[in-house]
Amino acid sequence: MHTFISVLDILGVIVFATSGALVASRKEMDLIGFGLMASLTGVGGGTLRDVLLDRPVFWIADPKAIWICLGIALLVFFTAHKVQRRYPLLLWADALGIALYGVMGAELARLSGAGPLVAIVMGMMTATFGGLLRDVICGETPLVLRKEVYATCAALAAATHVICSTAGVPFEISASLGFAAGFILRALGIAKGLSLPGYKPRPGREY
Repeated sequence: MHTFISVLDILGVIVFATSGALVASRKEMDLIGFGLMASLTGVGGGTLRDVLLDRPVFWIADPKAIWICLGIALLVFFTAHKVQRRYPLLLWADALGIALYGVMGAELARLSGAGPLVAIVMGMMTATFGGLLRDVICGETPLVLRKEVYATCAALAAATHVICSTAGVPFEISASLGFAAGFILRALGIAKGLSLPGYKPRPGREY
């Protein structure tokens, strides 16, 4: 199981680092900017997760994740121009990331002794924090604040995994189900503009 967890963690780093580097390409940053955005996005959510769970921060304990982020930044810097429409690629990379990290954050919270609700919230925070950092620093409207489903997808991925794990489903299956649920919902958000009902303002009353 630990090997599978490590694989999921690295996959999350890869897809989020890619999304960060793609934003850097849209902003026409230099190579240092690419490295910064790829690293912030790639390890931001995992850093928050480890700090809140009082675990060793994963990329400090093993800098492999940082090397991956820098490698992806270098690759995207020299190849992004070959992709005419980079924003859709960014959205789909981000979709993979929130589904992966939604499951990962929840599982590591469970392993740290957190209850189901806390594990689900931790999964949602882990999945969205790196992208939030990326968008705020680059002056973009954060995806988490847009109308279409986003944080909901991370919550669904985490909740599906936690519920299945609590019911005794093997980790590999529950993690796969959680990932699939979160990714499919995000895919519907991207492709169909699916969103939750928004708040409708109502006139105040005179008392």
